[in-house]
Amino acid sequence: MSIISIVIPAYNAEKTLLKTLNSVQTQTFGDWEALVIDDGSTDSTAQIVKELHDPRINVFSYPHAGLAAARNHGIINATGDYIAFLDADDLWTTDKLELQLKALQDHPEAGVAYSWNYFQYENPADSYEDTSQRFQGNVYGDLLVKNFIQNGSNPLVRKEAIASVGLFDPSLKSCEDWEYYLRLAKQWHFVLVPQVQVFYRKSSTSLTSKIEVMETYLRLVIDRAFQSAPPELQYLKSQSLSWVAQYIAEHYLKSKQATLKQLFFVGFNLCKTIYLHPSHASEAYTHCLIRMFLKQLFLRVFTGRNSPQETVLN
Repeated sequence: MSIISIVIPAYNAEKTLLKTLNSVQTQTFGDWEALVIDDGSTDSTAQIVKELHDPRINVFSYPHAGLAAARNHGIINATGDYIAFLDADDLWTTDKLELQLKALQDHPEAGVAYSWNYFQYENPADSYEDTSQRFQGNVYGDLLVKNFIQNGSNPLVRKEAIASVGLFDPSLKSCEDWEYYLRLAKQWHFVLVPQVQVFYRKSSTSLTSKIEVMETYLRLVIDRAFQSAPPELQYLKSQSLSWVAQYIAEHYLKSKQATLKQLFFVGFNLCKTIYLHPSHASEAYTHCLIRMFLKQLFLRVFTGRNSPQETVLN
């Protein structure tokens, strides 16, 4: 039995899976097992795993049921005392497991360790690292406002913490990771490893590129979360909805094919961002989004074309 079990959901991941697995194989902490959950792939995903001939990496094949269900299959089959999640198109730095495990061992009250992220876009100019998240300890209120973990490839979680909250909700087709982190944060402290250790790859075919679906489930997760949140935290809901509006506006602005209708929707969301949480009006990040919006709107209206993608400040 290994100390850490790594759960890797994979659906038609033949183009990215090998690099993802290589980033696991080069970890400085070596006592791990990797469970690649083949979620009904029709490509060579399962074959790639078998051809590695690494006894620490095993593939489990199931009918296609989605990301949450695939992670649940991994949890059920995991034998480690800690569980890490890694999507089949993301990467880790070599010391990711070592430092997150040490953080949990140094903080026995914590159930979850997380790190900073590098957002890797297809257009290198859009890529950036985010070192702004510094929440530790009881982070439930902070996590109600926004998903500061930022993706499903980040956390290392104690097996006891997972046992205390159960499995991922397979009815959620997006944002299932945020909903899961919220359940964990209700019962466990979080600890931060203040280093960029997760390379979160963003592509036009990724789930987060389906903006309308993502927005629907973001709002669903928020509504659910605040139904069970204590009265003293209910005031945070408007701030959470403000973050969603800002997040959706950014994703539309980063789309190369945003329509004029979508750009007007961006403007609506930027107004909502400030209305729901006025302090956003003074932030450089919001100013950058507004400038991008005005430039793209001008080009769309007066020239009928898109502007080149720009880097958004973070």
